[in-house]
Amino acid sequence: MLTVQSIPAFNDNYIWLIHSPDNRCVVVDPGDAAPVIEVLESQQLKLEAILITHHHHDHIGGISELKRRYPHINIVAPAAEPIPGVSQSVEDGDQVEIFDERFMVIGVPGHTAGHVAYVGDEKLFCGDTLFSAGCGRLFEGTAAQMYHSLQKLAALPDETEVYCAHEYTSSNLAFALVAEQDNPHLQRYREEVSRLRAKGISTIPSTLKQEKLINPFLRCDQPSIKKSVVNRAVDDSDVETFAALRRWKDEF
Repeated sequence: MLTVQSIPAFNDNYIWLIHSPDNRCVVVDPGDAAPVIEVLESQQLKLEAILITHHHHDHIGGISELKRRYPHINIVAPAAEPIPGVSQSVEDGDQVEIFDERFMVIGVPGHTAGHVAYVGDEKLFCGDTLFSAGCGRLFEGTAAQMYHSLQKLAALPDETEVYCAHEYTSSNLAFALVAEQDNPHLQRYREEVSRLRAKGISTIPSTLKQEKLINPFLRCDQPSIKKSVVNRAVDDSDVETFAALRRWKDEF
Protein backbone atom coordinates (compact mmCIF):
# COMPACT_ATOMS: atom_id res chain seq x y z
CA MET A 1 0.00 0.00 0.00
CA LEU A 2 1.21 3.50 -0.84
CA THR A 3 1.29 6.22 1.78
CA VAL A 4 -0.27 9.64 1.03
CA GLN A 5 0.70 12.82 2.82
CA SER A 6 -0.76 16.30 2.37
CA ILE A 7 1.42 19.34 1.80
CA PRO A 8 -0.67 22.46 2.46
CA ALA A 9 -0.11 25.36 0.03
CA PHE A 10 -1.54 28.86 -0.42
CA ASN A 11 -4.77 29.40 1.54
CA ASP A 12 -6.54 26.10 1.02
CA ASN A 13 -4.68 23.96 -1.55
CA TYR A 14 -3.42 20.46 -0.91
CA ILE A 15 -0.41 19.14 -2.82
CA TRP A 16 -0.48 15.36 -2.41
CA LEU A 17 2.70 13.41 -1.85
CA ILE A 18 2.52 9.67 -2.58
CA HIS A 19 5.44 7.69 -1.23
CA SER A 20 6.65 4.14 -1.28
CA PRO A 21 8.23 2.22 1.62
CA ASP A 22 11.70 2.85 0.14
CA ASN A 23 11.43 6.68 0.27
CA ARG A 24 10.63 7.28 -3.39
CA CYS A 25 7.75 9.67 -4.01
CA VAL A 26 5.43 11.35 -6.49
CA VAL A 27 3.67 14.68 -5.99
CA VAL A 28 0.26 15.66 -7.36
CA ASP A 29 -0.51 19.22 -8.51
CA PRO A 30 2.45 21.13 -7.02
CA GLY A 31 1.22 24.70 -7.31
CA ASP A 32 4.17 25.85 -5.20
CA ALA A 33 7.62 24.24 -5.16
CA ALA A 34 8.85 25.58 -1.80
CA PRO A 35 6.70 23.47 0.58
CA VAL A 36 7.35 20.37 -1.57
CA ILE A 37 11.13 20.86 -1.43
CA GLU A 38 10.96 21.41 2.32
CA VAL A 39 9.16 18.07 2.83
CA LEU A 40 11.44 16.18 0.41
CA GLU A 41 14.54 17.42 2.18
CA SER A 42 13.28 17.00 5.75
CA GLN A 43 12.07 13.46 5.09
CA GLN A 44 14.92 12.53 2.72
CA LEU A 45 12.55 11.50 -0.05
CA LYS A 46 13.48 10.99 -3.70
CA LEU A 47 11.07 12.71 -6.11
CA GLU A 48 10.47 10.56 -9.18
CA ALA A 49 7.40 12.07 -10.83
CA ILE A 50 4.77 14.79 -10.83
CA LEU A 51 1.13 14.11 -11.69
CA ILE A 52 -0.92 17.06 -12.96
CA THR A 53 -4.73 17.09 -13.17
CA HIS A 54 -5.25 20.42 -14.98
CA HIS A 55 -3.55 23.63 -16.03
CA HIS A 56 -4.60 26.20 -13.39
CA HIS A 57 -1.63 27.99 -11.87
CA ASP A 58 -2.29 26.87 -8.30
CA HIS A 59 -1.76 23.30 -9.57
CA ILE A 60 1.24 23.75 -11.88
CA GLY A 61 3.14 26.79 -10.53
CA GLY A 62 5.87 24.71 -8.89
CA ILE A 63 6.71 22.50 -11.88
CA SER A 64 9.59 24.56 -13.34
CA GLU A 65 11.43 24.91 -10.01
CA LEU A 66 10.98 21.22 -9.16
CA LYS A 67 12.21 20.26 -12.65
CA ARG A 68 15.24 22.53 -12.22
CA ARG A 69 16.17 20.94 -8.89
CA TYR A 70 15.28 17.37 -9.87
CA PRO A 71 15.94 17.25 -13.63
CA HIS A 72 15.21 13.54 -14.09
CA ILE A 73 11.61 13.57 -12.82
CA ASN A 74 8.78 12.39 -15.05
CA ILE A 75 6.06 15.03 -15.51
CA VAL A 76 2.72 13.38 -16.28
CA ALA A 77 -0.08 15.68 -17.42
CA PRO A 78 -3.26 15.73 -19.51
CA ALA A 79 -2.56 15.88 -23.24
CA ALA A 80 -5.32 18.42 -23.87
CA GLU A 81 -4.04 21.04 -21.39
CA PRO A 82 -1.30 23.70 -21.83
CA ILE A 83 1.26 22.56 -19.23
CA PRO A 84 5.02 23.23 -19.36
CA GLY A 85 7.74 20.59 -19.35
CA VAL A 86 5.52 17.55 -19.83
CA SER A 87 7.37 14.26 -20.41
CA GLN A 88 4.33 11.96 -20.46
CA SER A 89 1.01 13.13 -21.90
CA VAL A 90 -2.06 11.16 -20.83
CA GLU A 91 -5.75 11.01 -21.60
CA ASP A 92 -8.83 9.05 -20.61
CA GLY A 93 -8.15 5.32 -20.46
CA ASP A 94 -4.37 5.55 -20.16
CA GLN A 95 -2.46 4.00 -17.28
CA VAL A 96 0.41 5.34 -15.18
CA GLU A 97 2.60 3.11 -13.05
CA ILE A 98 3.47 4.44 -9.60
CA PHE A 99 5.75 2.18 -7.53
CA ASP A 100 4.32 -1.05 -8.99
CA GLU A 101 0.73 0.20 -8.62
CA ARG A 102 -1.26 0.86 -11.80
CA PHE A 103 -3.18 4.13 -11.79
CA MET A 104 -5.93 4.61 -14.35
CA VAL A 105 -6.32 8.01 -16.01
CA ILE A 106 -9.95 9.20 -16.14
CA GLY A 107 -10.94 12.12 -18.36
CA VAL A 108 -13.11 14.47 -16.31
CA PRO A 109 -13.82 17.61 -18.37
CA GLY A 110 -15.91 20.33 -16.78
CA HIS A 111 -13.78 22.49 -14.51
CA THR A 112 -11.33 22.72 -17.41
CA ALA A 113 -11.63 21.20 -20.87
CA GLY A 114 -8.89 18.58 -20.50
CA HIS A 115 -8.97 17.86 -16.75
CA VAL A 116 -8.02 14.32 -15.74
CA ALA A 117 -8.11 12.31 -12.52
CA TYR A 118 -5.84 9.46 -11.42
CA VAL A 119 -7.14 6.41 -9.55
CA GLY A 120 -5.26 3.42 -8.18
CA ASP A 121 -4.56 1.60 -4.91
CA GLU A 122 -8.14 2.62 -3.88
CA LYS A 123 -7.08 6.29 -4.04
CA LEU A 124 -8.57 8.96 -6.31
CA PHE A 125 -6.65 12.16 -7.09
CA CYS A 126 -9.32 14.30 -8.70
CA GLY A 127 -7.95 17.85 -8.67
CA ASP A 128 -10.82 20.35 -8.80
CA THR A 129 -13.52 18.03 -10.19
CA LEU A 130 -14.97 16.46 -7.04
CA PHE A 131 -14.66 18.07 -3.61
CA SER A 132 -16.04 16.81 -0.35
CA ALA A 133 -19.70 17.93 -0.39
CA GLY A 134 -19.13 19.83 -3.63
CA CYS A 135 -17.64 19.99 -7.12
CA GLY A 136 -15.55 22.39 -9.17
CA ARG A 137 -16.82 25.44 -10.99
CA LEU A 138 -17.43 25.23 -14.72
CA PHE A 139 -14.65 27.40 -16.14
CA GLU A 140 -14.24 25.75 -19.55
CA GLY A 141 -16.63 22.80 -19.74
CA THR A 142 -20.40 22.43 -19.75
CA ALA A 143 -22.74 21.29 -17.01
CA ALA A 144 -23.42 18.10 -18.97
CA GLN A 145 -19.69 17.36 -19.20
CA MET A 146 -19.17 17.89 -15.47
CA TYR A 147 -22.22 15.81 -14.60
CA HIS A 148 -20.92 12.89 -16.67
CA SER A 149 -17.41 13.33 -15.24
CA LEU A 150 -18.80 13.08 -11.72
CA GLN A 151 -20.81 10.02 -12.69
CA LYS A 152 -17.60 8.34 -13.84
CA LEU A 153 -16.04 8.99 -10.44
CA ALA A 154 -19.17 7.89 -8.58
CA ALA A 155 -18.99 4.54 -10.40
CA LEU A 156 -15.68 3.71 -8.69
CA PRO A 157 -15.77 1.44 -5.61
CA ASP A 158 -17.31 2.94 -2.47
CA GLU A 159 -14.13 2.49 -0.44
CA THR A 160 -12.12 4.68 -2.84
CA GLU A 161 -10.47 7.52 -0.92
CA VAL A 162 -11.04 10.97 -2.43
CA TYR A 163 -7.98 13.22 -2.48
CA CYS A 164 -9.21 16.53 -3.88
CA ALA A 165 -7.04 19.62 -4.15
CA HIS A 166 -8.75 22.07 -1.78
CA GLU A 167 -10.03 22.32 1.78
CA TYR A 168 -13.49 23.56 0.78
CA THR A 169 -15.55 21.15 2.87
CA SER A 170 -17.00 23.59 5.42
CA SER A 171 -18.17 26.10 2.80
CA ASN A 172 -19.50 23.30 0.59
CA LEU A 173 -21.51 21.93 3.51
CA ALA A 174 -23.13 25.31 4.09
CA PHE A 175 -24.63 25.07 0.60
CA ALA A 176 -25.37 21.33 0.77
CA LEU A 177 -27.40 21.82 3.94
CA VAL A 178 -29.57 24.39 2.14
CA ALA A 179 -29.94 22.19 -0.94
CA GLU A 180 -30.92 19.11 1.08
CA GLN A 181 -32.02 20.27 4.52
CA ASP A 182 -33.45 16.98 5.77
CA ASN A 183 -30.46 14.76 4.97
CA PRO A 184 -29.38 13.26 8.34
CA HIS A 185 -26.02 12.15 6.91
CA LEU A 186 -25.25 15.77 6.06
CA GLN A 187 -26.10 16.96 9.54
CA ARG A 188 -23.81 14.35 11.13
CA TYR A 189 -21.03 15.12 8.68
CA ARG A 190 -21.24 18.83 9.47
CA GLU A 191 -20.66 18.07 13.15
CA GLU A 192 -17.66 15.88 12.31
CA VAL A 193 -16.18 18.50 9.96
CA SER A 194 -16.68 21.26 12.53
CA ARG A 195 -14.78 19.20 15.12
CA LEU A 196 -11.92 18.51 12.70
CA ARG A 197 -11.57 22.09 11.52
CA ALA A 198 -11.69 23.45 15.07
CA LYS A 199 -8.56 21.38 15.72
CA GLY A 200 -6.95 22.42 12.45
CA ILE A 201 -7.28 18.90 11.04
CA SER A 202 -7.90 18.25 7.34
CA THR A 203 -11.26 16.86 6.22
CA ILE A 204 -9.58 15.16 3.25
CA PRO A 205 -9.50 12.38 2.20
CA SER A 206 -13.18 11.62 2.12
CA THR A 207 -14.52 8.41 0.56
CA LEU A 208 -16.89 7.89 -2.34
CA LYS A 209 -19.24 6.07 0.04
CA GLN A 210 -19.42 9.22 2.15
CA GLU A 211 -19.79 11.54 -0.83
CA LYS A 212 -22.71 9.56 -2.26
CA LEU A 213 -24.54 10.16 1.01
CA ILE A 214 -23.80 13.87 1.45
CA ASN A 215 -22.65 15.50 -1.80
CA PRO A 216 -25.61 17.15 -3.58
CA PHE A 217 -23.79 17.04 -6.92
CA LEU A 218 -23.67 13.24 -6.74
CA ARG A 219 -27.34 13.08 -5.68
CA CYS A 220 -29.05 14.70 -8.67
CA ASP A 221 -31.24 11.60 -9.10
CA GLN A 222 -32.70 12.04 -5.59
CA PRO A 223 -36.23 13.51 -5.23
CA SER A 224 -35.02 15.73 -2.38
CA ILE A 225 -32.45 17.44 -4.62
CA LYS A 226 -34.85 17.71 -7.58
CA LYS A 227 -37.40 19.35 -5.31
CA SER A 228 -34.86 21.91 -4.08
CA VAL A 229 -34.13 23.14 -7.63
CA VAL A 230 -37.65 22.81 -9.06
CA ASN A 231 -37.94 26.59 -9.56
CA ARG A 232 -34.43 26.87 -11.01
CA ALA A 233 -34.38 23.92 -13.44
CA VAL A 234 -35.72 23.81 -17.01
CA ASP A 235 -36.78 20.17 -16.62
CA ASP A 236 -36.40 17.34 -14.11
CA SER A 237 -33.63 15.40 -15.84
CA ASP A 238 -30.59 14.54 -13.74
CA VAL A 239 -28.31 16.63 -15.97
CA GLU A 240 -30.54 19.70 -15.70
CA THR A 241 -30.87 19.15 -11.96
CA PHE A 242 -27.07 19.23 -11.77
CA ALA A 243 -26.89 22.36 -13.96
CA ALA A 244 -29.44 24.17 -11.81
CA LEU A 245 -27.64 23.12 -8.64
CA ARG A 246 -24.29 24.35 -9.99
CA ARG A 247 -25.80 27.71 -11.05
CA TRP A 248 -27.31 28.07 -7.57
CA LYS A 249 -23.99 27.25 -5.89
CA ASP A 250 -22.23 29.87 -8.05
CA GLU A 251 -24.54 32.54 -6.60
CA PHE A 252 -24.55 31.18 -3.05
